Amino acid sequence: MTTMTEMPTEQEPRRPQRTINWRGYLGPALGALLLLYLTVFPLVWLLVGSFQEQTGPPPYPWTLGNYAAMYGTSSVYSTFVSSVVFAVGSSVLAFAIATALAWLVERTDVRFRKAALPLVIAPLILPGVMLPIAWIFLLDPQAGYINVAIQSITGLDSGPFDIFSMPGMIWVQAVSEIPLAFLMMSAGFKLADPSLEESSMMTGASTMTTLRKITLPLVRPWGASVLLLLTIRSIESFEVPSIIGIPARVKVYTNQIYLAFSDSPPDYGGASALAVGLLVLSIIGVWVYIASSRDTNRFETVSGKAFRSRQMELGRFRWIGSAAMAAYAVVVVALPILVIAWASLLPFFARPSVDALDLVSFDNYRSLFADNVVVDAFKNSLILGVLTATIVTAFTATVAWIRHRSKLKGARWLEFFAMVPIAVPGLVLGMGLIVMYVALPLPIYGTIWILLIAYVAKNLPYGMRTSSGSITQLKAELEEAGSMSGGSWWQNFTRVTLPLLRPGLVAGWIYILIVSMREFSTSILLVTGQSNVLSVVVFTKFENGQVTAVAALGILMILMSTVVIAIFYRVSNRVGIRV
Repeated sequence: MTTMTEMPTEQEPRRPQRTINWRGYLGPALGALLLLYLTVFPLVWLLVGSFQEQTGPPPYPWTLGNYAAMYGTSSVYSTFVSSVVFAVGSSVLAFAIATALAWLVERTDVRFRKAALPLVIAPLILPGVMLPIAWIFLLDPQAGYINVAIQSITGLDSGPFDIFSMPGMIWVQAVSEIPLAFLMMSAGFKLADPSLEESSMMTGASTMTTLRKITLPLVRPWGASVLLLLTIRSIESFEVPSIIGIPARVKVYTNQIYLAFSDSPPDYGGASALAVGLLVLSIIGVWVYIASSRDTNRFETVSGKAFRSRQMELGRFRWIGSAAMAAYAVVVVALPILVIAWASLLPFFARPSVDALDLVSFDNYRSLFADNVVVDAFKNSLILGVLTATIVTAFTATVAWIRHRSKLKGARWLEFFAMVPIAVPGLVLGMGLIVMYVALPLPIYGTIWILLIAYVAKNLPYGMRTSSGSITQLKAELEEAGSMSGGSWWQNFTRVTLPLLRPGLVAGWIYILIVSMREFSTSILLVTGQSNVLSVVVFTKFENGQVTAVAALGILMILMSTVVIAIFYRVSNRVGIRV
């Protein structure tokens, strides 16, 4: 009897089991946690603190009383209106002046065009905290040099200008924003196709008609985004509202947060509630700015790189444009610096005169070098600037490589978290760090290290822009060749990528150093007697009436800023980065 054997059934091929290299995700995960710690956690603690009766180690009762106290009175509406008027007024004024200067430089045959860039950005050498002080020296209603000069000529009892007013605040804030607005609008005019303007001129249209009907419509979308950015920066500004606005009793969000924090005892809950409101306004503004910036792509025009536009001939208006640039140089650049230099040589504030020449000396400078507070603040500012620039540059270079070179999912979130502080006002970040480190059992509050954390967090967006911009312009072939030769990720990154990125990273490092040494809005809430910085020392001495010592310190800071900016400008030009 034969038996039939069953034919073996064909087995289905077993699918290869997918393994996940968790070790490859460890670095990005740690980076994400660090970014959350630096940028998001302080804001979470700020929000939590705004709903608590007191600030400190938990638990504290939850309450809406802070919001009721800060937003339940009629003064909050006047604060909101004043903030909007200040922000919109200063941004519109800065935008108008900067756009006019950018058009003259980029599109016309006005004189002094070659000197325009260093001329317009010259106010950047004035530390942010010194600019309003310089204009107080000029436009104080009783002793300001400009008002005194007008009084002596006209015989008026008082000067016509009052810096301690909303118009005074708007003017000083606008002056501080003109350099940024000029650089951005210059880029807008360069991107606009000049052939349309030339066609208009060839048909017989005048320069002013071409400007009104062709040039301005071309740059309108770009200009709208610039104007919105200036408005956001003005809402977040603290230097002008604190130095001019508080004495003028003009209430805006930033100086009200500072006053609540400066109460005795400090009203952390109320300050946190106000800071949350300012944060919401800033986030809305940044979101609208990003949305409007995307829309500008619909209005792009294209022209060849070799195409050079013909400069519009201003004719009889040329001297008006030249006079406008000269007036900017005298009023906005020369006068503030000269008045600070003059005041720094006097034992007390006095008008320029022959008799005052007998009072001129370098005693203020000698006293500064002998002042331990100033010396320690200079050391702290320098240490913080160098450490901040180094940490931010190294960290963001690594994050940028992971974002643009690795294939890890979720790498975009690293860049997102690094860009979060761009929507966070410096005063809000400082308030968040206070609430966070008062509550956490970490011995950081009151030391220089909390300032370092704040500076690193605040400057992450600048580092990301530099690092991402540099690495996206770098071809990946050399890195791939290193990998094929057996090099590890670290060897390729340190021996191939970083040397190629070095020029851009050095320029970014110097820029972050400049910004860190000028930082004021974040520092004012975090400094103590052991962790003071130069910008806060200037503010404190000015509040104490030491105006000539402040002027001397301002000149030293101007010289320091000039040296650093000159190095930055030289390095940037050498590596081909437009500044």
